[in-house]
Amino acid sequence: MTESFSEAAVWQASSSLRRAALPDSHTLVFNPSGPQSVAILNSPAHEVLAGFRTPLRLTQATQILPKLQPQTVLSTARELASIGLLVPVENLQSTVCNQQSETLVAWLHLTDRCNLCCDYCYLPHIQEDMSSETGRVTVDATFRSAEKHGFQQIKLKYSGGEPLLRFPLVIELHQYAQALAEQYGLSLDGVVLSNGTLLTTEIVEALKTAGIRLMISLDGQGDYHDRHRRYASGRGSSADVAESIELALAHGLMPNISITISPRTVDGLPEVIAWVLERDLPFNLNFYRENEHSVSHADMRLDEERIINGMLAAYKVIEANLPRHSLLPSLVDRANLASPHLRTCGIGENYLVFDSRGRVSKCQMKMDKPVADVSTPDPLSVVRADQLGVQNISVEEKEPCRDCQWRYWCTGGCPLETYRVTGRYDVKSPNCTIYQALFPEVLRLEGLRLLKYQDDPQVVQKIVL
Repeated sequence: MTESFSEAAVWQASSSLRRAALPDSHTLVFNPSGPQSVAILNSPAHEVLAGFRTPLRLTQATQILPKLQPQTVLSTARELASIGLLVPVENLQSTVCNQQSETLVAWLHLTDRCNLCCDYCYLPHIQEDMSSETGRVTVDATFRSAEKHGFQQIKLKYSGGEPLLRFPLVIELHQYAQALAEQYGLSLDGVVLSNGTLLTTEIVEALKTAGIRLMISLDGQGDYHDRHRRYASGRGSSADVAESIELALAHGLMPNISITISPRTVDGLPEVIAWVLERDLPFNLNFYRENEHSVSHADMRLDEERIINGMLAAYKVIEANLPRHSLLPSLVDRANLASPHLRTCGIGENYLVFDSRGRVSKCQMKMDKPVADVSTPDPLSVVRADQLGVQNISVEEKEPCRDCQWRYWCTGGCPLETYRVTGRYDVKSPNCTIYQALFPEVLRLEGLRLLKYQDDPQVVQKIVL
């Protein structure tokens, strides 16, 4: 969003800006409602921004900043306006628009079977697989809804259970979806969500050929991972998972690493983060969420102080090994600090979950509560209209969140977790204290990353200096 910057217009610094000091006289500016969430300013640029704390025309700004050349003030002000740090006074109280995502996401539950027995799993693990016929009609149903609602892309999540137990079906369904994508004129994305124990060279090469991405769960190094994720025999899976990750990398497939955090594993978080960063792997940090199948594991319930301290220790490792890619979407559970939004996830908006029988649910953790099936002409319309299942309301409807500076990034947390703890959807997340303790550090890390790579245009797209 680039504003038309005329000398007659009256401009002011956005009322929602937050600032943090960085090394070498730089300032990080966080903009909760602008097109760019984070910017780095040097002293002159920050002085220009500060000059607009009250409404000003350009000519007035050059007069109140006599130590700076008028042309410097004008060019810097235009740059600040182009990234939303300066706004016309009539737009000062603007809010985040509720724009529809361009991507319809479908979770395909290919099997309920799994070769692991993870303590936090939410599935009953019945011996049931999705058939080829059911898989194809789930893809058909997804494309029908995508066309009906004007989506530009479809993302298929091949899941389970362990989807690699049904790997031939993964390839079959993705090839079928590719043909439909060409027919409908849509782009297609696919990802396999795996526990990482069954990967082979043949599977890696097939994924690369098909253009399917890979996500692998790794909750720690050695025993830390095994405290969550073991085989039915009780044997740990960490060595097999690490070997699979190395195999994928050796054959040119970069997996995304999903790290689930509980009090059992949080002390080992710095170690696994160092391992992941050493390999330049993309990753996400997720908090354990209690469910009916894991409720007996009381030692996994989040302890605020332990989680905060463990996360901050991991952030220290990141600070010493800042990656080229941004971590704003990755470092605090379901929060995404990369861009403002109103809802934590796509439930009830752009998300479909198909179980192995082709029944449609709103969330994979609620597959026992289907609202439609593959025969429904437009399953997304039914999902959006449902008022009985999980309700993914806007953060603007959550009274405790309305005045929070982080509301457009946190959006009140996972609605299912909030309802489980409070019995309501219109209140803040039970993890709010943890989130608020971590958000400032996440922004500081992003500021340090931008400074580190400020001379690399492939890393830093926009920096005001």
